[in-house]
Amino acid sequence: MEPWLLEAAEVHTYYDLSHILFGVSLRVRPGEVVCLLGRNGAGKTTTLKTLMGLTPAARGTVRFKGEPISRLPPFEVARRGLGYVPEERRVFAGLTVRENLEVARKTAGGRWNVGRVCRLFGHLKGLLGRKAGSLSGGEQQMLTIARTLMGDPDMILLDEPSEGLAPLVIQALQEQLLELKKEGIALLLSEQNLGFVKDLGDRAYIIEKGMIRYEGTLSELLANEEVRRSYLAV
Repeated sequence: MEPWLLEAAEVHTYYDLSHILFGVSLRVRPGEVVCLLGRNGAGKTTTLKTLMGLTPAARGTVRFKGEPISRLPPFEVARRGLGYVPEERRVFAGLTVRENLEVARKTAGGRWNVGRVCRLFGHLKGLLGRKAGSLSGGEQQMLTIARTLMGDPDMILLDEPSEGLAPLVIQALQEQLLELKKEGIALLLSEQNLGFVKDLGDRAYIIEKGMIRYEGTLSELLANEEVRRSYLAV
């Protein structure tokens, strides 16, 4: 088996004096799609922010490509090949779609350019001259993922990518993420919607009250009604 691409071990994270993550451990292999599932407030977003260095771990270790990254600033983590798509999307509203993409382009040797991301997200091709702030929620989600690809990541953290999207947009997003999987890009998806990830993910973790409560393949989780009912209410 390939070595782990991302590895978090016994991670504890605080917001001021509030203890949010309690010994979280998870791992992702190259090209693997791993789902971090849980209810609202379970600790999913904090986990992704901790992995990215936005909310640094107080204890524990995070390694990417075998190297420790838990003390690095987020821009340095991104340079090493870890991308991040926040739940809020955070497009540059006053810039055009093309400008949003170009500002994130890796300076040399990147596999992704505007043409290539528009082939994946075909709807963006006709929007390149539009201001990003005028796009719909689904269009902004596509733009945010496309902009992350312009940095040429080996792995992307996606926080609640299906949140607030219409069913047809969710279906298109599923297909686009499957294409990224075929490209060999590893994905760690934070999600509440088990239906969104059931045909996409390889393995799953369930987080509840800042602790990992379940780890297994997605097929094992889908077959385990007791675990789903206990932690996901589905």
